[in-house]
Amino acid sequence: MQPSDIGRLVTLGAPAVSPDGTVVAVAVRRVDLGANRYRTAIWLTPTDGSSPPRRLTGSEHGDSSPAWSPDGTRLAVVTGREGGGAQLRVLPIGVPGEPVVVCERPEPVSEPVWSPDGTRIAFVSRERAARWATGDDDRAREPRRIDRLFSRLDGEGWIIDRPSTLFVVDAGGGDPVAVAGGPYEHSSPAWSPDGRTLAVVADREPDWDLDETARIYLVDATGGGGGPRRLTRTGRHHTHPSWSPDGTRLATLASDDHLASPAHASPAVVDVATGREDVLATGVDRTWRPFPGARAPIWDDGHLLVSCEDRGGIHLYRVAADGAGAGTAQALLTGERAVTAYDRAGGTTVVLVTDHDHLGELHVADDGSLRRLTSLTEPFHAAVPRGRTPVRLAVPSPAGDGDVDTWVLLPDEPAAGDGGRIPVLLSIHGGPMTQYADAWFDEFRLWAGAGYAVVWCNPHGSTGYTQDRVRSIRSPLAETAPGTGWGGIDADDVLAALDGALAAFDRLDRDRVGVLGGSYGGYLTSWLAAHHSDRFAAACSERAVNNLESMEWSSDVAGAFRHDIGVSVLDAPEEFRRMSPLHHVRGIDVPMLILHSEDDLRCHVEQADALYLALRLLGRPVEYWRFPEESHGMSRDGSPRHRVQRAQIILDFFGRHLGGRRPEQVPAG
Repeated sequence: MQPSDIGRLVTLGAPAVSPDGTVVAVAVRRVDLGANRYRTAIWLTPTDGSSPPRRLTGSEHGDSSPAWSPDGTRLAVVTGREGGGAQLRVLPIGVPGEPVVVCERPEPVSEPVWSPDGTRIAFVSRERAARWATGDDDRAREPRRIDRLFSRLDGEGWIIDRPSTLFVVDAGGGDPVAVAGGPYEHSSPAWSPDGRTLAVVADREPDWDLDETARIYLVDATGGGGGPRRLTRTGRHHTHPSWSPDGTRLATLASDDHLASPAHASPAVVDVATGREDVLATGVDRTWRPFPGARAPIWDDGHLLVSCEDRGGIHLYRVAADGAGAGTAQALLTGERAVTAYDRAGGTTVVLVTDHDHLGELHVADDGSLRRLTSLTEPFHAAVPRGRTPVRLAVPSPAGDGDVDTWVLLPDEPAAGDGGRIPVLLSIHGGPMTQYADAWFDEFRLWAGAGYAVVWCNPHGSTGYTQDRVRSIRSPLAETAPGTGWGGIDADDVLAALDGALAAFDRLDRDRVGVLGGSYGGYLTSWLAAHHSDRFAAACSERAVNNLESMEWSSDVAGAFRHDIGVSVLDAPEEFRRMSPLHHVRGIDVPMLILHSEDDLRCHVEQADALYLALRLLGRPVEYWRFPEESHGMSRDGSPRHRVQRAQIILDFFGRHLGGRRPEQVPAG
């Protein structure tokens, strides 16, 4: 794979199965390098495989979020508008009729869901405050009043004057009615079977920005009834509600984030009348809120369809919600693959599945077997050689509590040096509470395409393991579940994984090893460069956390790190400094490439500025590239040209320092 091949990528979204189970709708995103944009359309395919997928929409500004009407004759979609905002449209499917523009919004629309009788649609959209009424010139508007944390959101900008609001609109068109609004944030609407009530995720309690607990509220679908009523009261963090068929219970994904974040999520059932909460599948010590792939549990004959992470895999389970066996989990799809989305209706289960060798495609899942429905990514795989399958290693952790899951991808055409030895790139994931999944990843294929052996792992602090292992990198000063802190056992695991790969493949060149990562992966890259420069020939720290102390006030999630780390920056500022690579910057004695997006609100660009300033003042070799008008997720969702240029910059940098193949074209800066 070459950087320009990013322009060939095809990405499928979450499937939406028709009520009778015969058709699945899916949003398909393609890259248009020439126009420097993405083009997204809705496709339909029969679930019996009787005909190939067909494109349903082709709007200039893209269509997404397909949602079937209860009778399966209409499909709601969200259509982008020129200049921003969105339309909610309804399309006839298999019946006469014309598309209907249900409503237009100046802000994006998400999560459309039909009422059970098919007459109304609920959705979420940001509602602009009064200061927006003066026009488009922000210099003429009133100033923003900041009276809470979480006033901004990466990728969206200021949200304190644009709270996410729950709307209901007539399916035939009309003015949306706000039924739950600001100053609170709302998500994941779900209709009760009788169509009178909507369940929604929010935190509407006093000082909610300090509490940070997502709860389930019940809302009168007409907008009356005295406002949202809180249902969950135990202090658990609840997301992704779905109603039982009889309307007496709600299934959620629940975790106790305040015991000691991070905490695993588990499927739970909440009694609507009493608020009683029963947590299920407690015998499976994994998180049931996977990333990607978390969605509302699907009720199916007294059971819940729900997925969880397990040592790189994202697997699908059936969890009993009723009877003597309530809480037991039956594995439906496991193995070295990732079920990144799924849906079930009319007795048909459709999953979006990827593995290390294949981009995600839709399949029908039946009794543990898969029948493929789509081949929309095949043109990419036909044009770009698949390369080798990564080799999985079990490397003992220095903690002595089990193995570190490690993978090695060898190049088809190594950039071999003296004696035929292969340069190595060690990649570190972000999070830290996430995992490298058993999934196809463009970056690993790009690095291998330039002749590198690529090594990656899931160290302590990653999900996919037990809750204790995920919490193991909390600060040693934490009162609950103390650990090593960031840069402790996680860094030791990454080095152990590298050593395991070098030992398993004697052609790997230990003198030509580069390290790179983004976000928390950028943090560990900076940390390893500061403490183990002798192990690396070059390093690339991208959208990194370099100063944990300033991160706690500059990030869009400012104030949240005290939960993950276990102590407050006010109480233990020295602990935040101890764990900050910037505090140890004099130890960095390796060529450093710094990449950062200028509109990154998760890890503010000041994190990169601080590292660059320090290295420059110390006279160390450093290169710094800033990407304008990009957010934290630029490598995945940024402008296509920036994604290509990013790959070119990285490959050129490591090519100069490690000897891998350099791209023919590189940004001049």
